[in-house]
Amino acid sequence: MTDTHETGAAETRLADFEQHRRMVFGIAYRMLGSVADAEDLVQDTWLRWSGVTGPVASPGGFLARTVTNLALNRLDSAAVRRESYVGPWLPEPLVAEPDATDGVERAETVSLALLVVLESLSPLERAVFVLKEAFGFSYQEIAEALDRTETACRQVGSRARAHVRARRPRYDAPPELRRRATDRFLAACVGGDLNRMLELLAPDVTTWSDGGGVIRAAVRPVIGAENVARFTLGVLSRLGDGVAARPVLVNGEPGLLVTVDGAVDSVSVFDFVEGADGTLLISAIRAVRNPHKLAHLTPLATDPGPSAPAGSGSSNPAGSGGGTERA
Repeated sequence: MTDTHETGAAETRLADFEQHRRMVFGIAYRMLGSVADAEDLVQDTWLRWSGVTGPVASPGGFLARTVTNLALNRLDSAAVRRESYVGPWLPEPLVAEPDATDGVERAETVSLALLVVLESLSPLERAVFVLKEAFGFSYQEIAEALDRTETACRQVGSRARAHVRARRPRYDAPPELRRRATDRFLAACVGGDLNRMLELLAPDVTTWSDGGGVIRAAVRPVIGAENVARFTLGVLSRLGDGVAARPVLVNGEPGLLVTVDGAVDSVSVFDFVEGADGTLLISAIRAVRNPHKLAHLTPLATDPGPSAPAGSGSSNPAGSGGGTERA
């Protein structure tokens, strides 16, 4: 009888964890900006959960509290690593096919742009913001999870929301319009059409390229439409004949996956502003090239997509900033 009871309890515990696994990963990923670290915390949270022997009134609340506090502990070492990080730091991207309808995190709460903003919050502010804004926990539940008063959590949450509102992109175009704008930019890049690229870029567009010191990339942001266009064409020309790019969803938003001879080279995602004539212009490009941040994407690099012609952009050498980038 005891063995049967223990088996049943273990199966229930596993079922409860599987029900909330996506939430556990989502909290960890938003807190850390790392797919690998988030997956580690999912395992650590399972170990804590599987060791519980008594009844738990709210499995979801227990798991959220556990993974949040594990993430807060992990953030101390992550902060030390990022102090010595080479060049711009960007989160590890979540990538899916353009027609994916399942398994893609809510874009409005997990975009790369928002994750970069969350990186500027204190760990406590980040935890409160993620639990409240992304997963809808009440301030009472958050206070219990973080061992703070409800009043203190409300104050922290208000401060975090104000900070995020001030720094996140303000223009939110419909997904289909962003997809079309991304496709137009891809076609211009593949065709090596500098003039068309300039038409699609906002005058003050900025590109951030994350190579992490592992692969050579721009160690400073590239600013201005012509600089960004020439920089992009210069990168493509240096990647060789085996370069190909195709549209994907990056953290739920339209983006591009670039491969070289079938291996993932980079993932890019865009912010947009509305131009004077109502068309969408690209206002920011975030390109992740650090291979450590792209290793989990290898299975996606099977469809070659459209290829850039050999030498595309070769007659347009990279402008200012281009000298710091090499494929």
